[in-house]
Amino acid sequence: MSLNNISSNKIFGGWNKQYTHTSTSLNCEMRFAIYLPPQIAQGKKVPVLYWLSGLTCTDENFMHKAGAQRIAAELGMAIVAPDTSPRGEGIADDEGYDFGQGAGFYVNATQAPWNRHYHMYDYVVNELPELIETHFPVTQQRAISGHSMGGHGALTIALKNSKNFSSVSAFSPIVNPINCPWGQKAFTGYLGKDKETWQEYDATVLMQKSGAKLPMLVDQGSEDNFLVEQLKPEALVEAAKTVNYPLEIRMQPGFDHSYFFIASFIEDHLRFHAKYFI
Repeated sequence: MSLNNISSNKIFGGWNKQYTHTSTSLNCEMRFAIYLPPQIAQGKKVPVLYWLSGLTCTDENFMHKAGAQRIAAELGMAIVAPDTSPRGEGIADDEGYDFGQGAGFYVNATQAPWNRHYHMYDYVVNELPELIETHFPVTQQRAISGHSMGGHGALTIALKNSKNFSSVSAFSPIVNPINCPWGQKAFTGYLGKDKETWQEYDATVLMQKSGAKLPMLVDQGSEDNFLVEQLKPEALVEAAKTVNYPLEIRMQPGFDHSYFFIASFIEDHLRFHAKYFI
């Protein structure tokens, strides 16, 4: 599978690059960003943190706003940020910001017309890591993190694929999508009206089914506008209690849902993941 490099910027001794490629999972051209730390210039292979962004975001939001590259360079960690959905002419879309292009929800859609392109779960779990490990000097050590819709994606993907990741973290994740408006809209459209199928993409349900217990860190801002209606972190806390899951969840006073919040605590998250890389 060929890659097309469309941008390259040196930062903290490493390189922030963007690539496009033809995705077999999504049946369209996709774009992702990757930060390659300075250690690769010394001939070293490095572990990878996969970052999943939230509603309306692209691969650029995290790389431009989070300020993660400085710490990734110190720790010797690559960061990969895919786009949040398939995009382009001929790909199904919706007028709302919370469904369709920019809002793939990291599921495999089963309902037409979405099932032609919207297989973000397969893309993140299988295709993208294979692509990264084939084309870049990285190890097979992986961690995963994300924000909001991407936090939902990170938690559910890690819980369903615990052998693929050494740790998982999230900022302001949608932890119980089957019981919030964002999730109900997306799941009805992508997965249909059978709510039993929705449970395969709900972190609170998956946590109670998961035998493995990956290290998990969640940060949530106390002044997040979406806290009560959409995010419901208390549901994840209750799920963790029922199975004694090693969840570390921190309510951060005064912080909202923005990238100012992410930038304030991203160093904690990168150091958290670095502890579990061999």
